Amino acid sequence: MILSFHPLYTTDRNLLCAGRDPGTPELAAILRAEAVVLPQGCRESLYRMAKNNCPHVFPDYNARFAYPEKIGQTKLFLKVGVPHPFTIIYEKGDLTDIDCRALLNNPPFDLPFVFKFNWGGEGETVFRMQSQKDFKTILEKALLYEKSGQYGFLIQELIPSNGRSLRVVIIHQTCISYWRVQNDSDGFYTNLTKGAKIDADSDPALQEAAIAATRKFCNQTKINLAGFDFLFSESDLAAGVIKPLFLEINYFFGRRGLGGSESYYQILKNEIDNWLNLGIN
Repeated sequence: MILSFHPLYTTDRNLLCAGRDPGTPELAAILRAEAVVLPQGCRESLYRMAKNNCPHVFPDYNARFAYPEKIGQTKLFLKVGVPHPFTIIYEKGDLTDIDCRALLNNPPFDLPFVFKFNWGGEGETVFRMQSQKDFKTILEKALLYEKSGQYGFLIQELIPSNGRSLRVVIIHQTCISYWRVQNDSDGFYTNLTKGAKIDADSDPALQEAAIAATRKFCNQTKINLAGFDFLFSESDLAAGVIKPLFLEINYFFGRRGLGGSESYYQILKNEIDNWLNLGIN
């Protein structure tokens, strides 16, 4: 019996567990299942229940929950040993005014650089530090966040990349790539929500390099449903070096670059079918 918790993937038995932790009925169904299909937004409690009680679970979210948020992703990049922008991690701790002043007076990078809070998506908690004033303001905000119980930030080198980033989405065995390009080549944010445009055709050699890097990384980490963001350094490209830099992993990702929601769900359905055929049959 195949069990699906995904509202749009219909199979032998379908259950919904949205907005709550699973209980006895869900466990009983999982114990009877040969394979379990989970929604993209499933809670860790449902994932752990499925993973601990069924041999076949899609998607594989071990890395997502073992290396959560931006800090966790950076640790995963370091563990696997993939190229990524040089990043300093500041985890949960007792951040004080003294710490902020020391960091302000001795930042790890020359300006400009990138400041990221550990949480958030679509660039909402990512900032380019252009001045000491910018840095002072964001550190004061970090101090307030920590006092309210939200911890963690990263400081990262700024990679000039001609105002674009490459998104590679992996859905089981399918990889789809496209550039997200700002009109201004000096633009910092390349999120579609911040005005970037989709370009699926430019620089196919760079796209293929990033797809190859994604597949290798996913073979090592078992990630099989995520959107990876890459940068290509202007200086590397000028020197003839093709080196995709891992920037972030998005376990929730937009679908516009995949042809829209209908197209995405068709790809997802096909790839779940393929995964079931490979894993069970």
